[in-house]
Amino acid sequence: MSKYPVSPFAPESFPDMPPVPGFDMATAEAGVRYQGRTDLCVLRGQPGTEIAGVFTRNKCPGAPVDWSREALARSSDAARLIVVNSGNANVFTGQAGRNAVMETALGASDIFGGPPEAVFLCSTGVIGEAMDASKITAQFPDMAARMTPGGWGQAAKAIMTTDTYPKGFTITAMIDETPVTINGIAKGSGMIAPDMATMLAFIATDAKLSQSVLQALLSDYVDDSFNAVTVDSDTSTSDTVLLAASGSADHAPVTEVNDPRLMLFKTALHALMKDLALQIVKDGEGISKFITVHVSGAVNDMSAKRIGQSIANSPLVKTAIAGEDANWGRIVMAVGKAGEPADRDKLSISMGPHLLAQSGLPAAGYQDAEGAAYMKSPEITIKVDLGLGDGKATIYSCDLTHGYIDINADYRS
Repeated sequence: MSKYPVSPFAPESFPDMPPVPGFDMATAEAGVRYQGRTDLCVLRGQPGTEIAGVFTRNKCPGAPVDWSREALARSSDAARLIVVNSGNANVFTGQAGRNAVMETALGASDIFGGPPEAVFLCSTGVIGEAMDASKITAQFPDMAARMTPGGWGQAAKAIMTTDTYPKGFTITAMIDETPVTINGIAKGSGMIAPDMATMLAFIATDAKLSQSVLQALLSDYVDDSFNAVTVDSDTSTSDTVLLAASGSADHAPVTEVNDPRLMLFKTALHALMKDLALQIVKDGEGISKFITVHVSGAVNDMSAKRIGQSIANSPLVKTAIAGEDANWGRIVMAVGKAGEPADRDKLSISMGPHLLAQSGLPAAGYQDAEGAAYMKSPEITIKVDLGLGDGKATIYSCDLTHGYIDINADYRS
């Protein structure tokens, strides 16, 4: 699928994802940008499906993000449609981009039924190129005839851009002794630093949950999943995560987020979102090392998160790890530049099991050979304790290699 080397962290196979009652889907080769591969997906939820969403906070969002934000604010008893294309992000395309969004929504409404306001649109790919919506709408009649309850693997492939493998996860939970299914797919490889990453994720369940419950769960769990990963510090103009519930499951409706019947479902949904988020960073463009940054001892959790992001996003830290250099001085720099409370004389830094620096000095007894040996590992853990308070956070990232440059230097070619 990808013309780039497959990530060393790619799973052996795509998970066996069962149908989710109340949903069907189809994919197509629309030729939006790519030739000879699927680049269009339609996911349909039965009438009454509820949808929650979180979107990029980038101040230059794409026209599909604006449309979907508005669709989220409108309730509808009609079938819900999620239409996703790859290859063209439809961002910074002016009125032509807004026209393309309207044409796509009207075309979907025409073929699949329901008002255009019940259609959610997501696009990912190149920014600043006009979208030919007719390539998408021309596929709708054939797709409508091929809608099937399965096909999650094909859907995950259709939404890829520079991804080197499709990303999916499935899990089952219980509500009122009733089993419910949760499926999720995601795409993302570069321009990843979510702030609600080109990141898209779509999650579907047959649970019978109100829109307010869905929105509360999604907004809560995004913080330590999709918003806790970074590949290159760049927040995409198209980032979207949608959570849809068909209500097909045979249990009493859940209308309160604190309902104790949701306990197992919450755990399952959180696990799914975390897994998809980590799959994205493990497919970071040009990745050779997966990095986990644990920050503790900060004045509060938000301060810890900002410091963790400063470390995880630092090109100097990332290239040192790519070069297998346990250069803790670069971590000190990244802590200090974060603009958060820090005291070098209380700071301690570890890589894996090795304490590298403590109390403003190299750690007593530390040998460079220990750090050099650890840095050959494919997964690197950095631990920073500021010694100031109880704040803590974990950020997931990857190294920065020449492969990242190669991919982004010819992205539009």
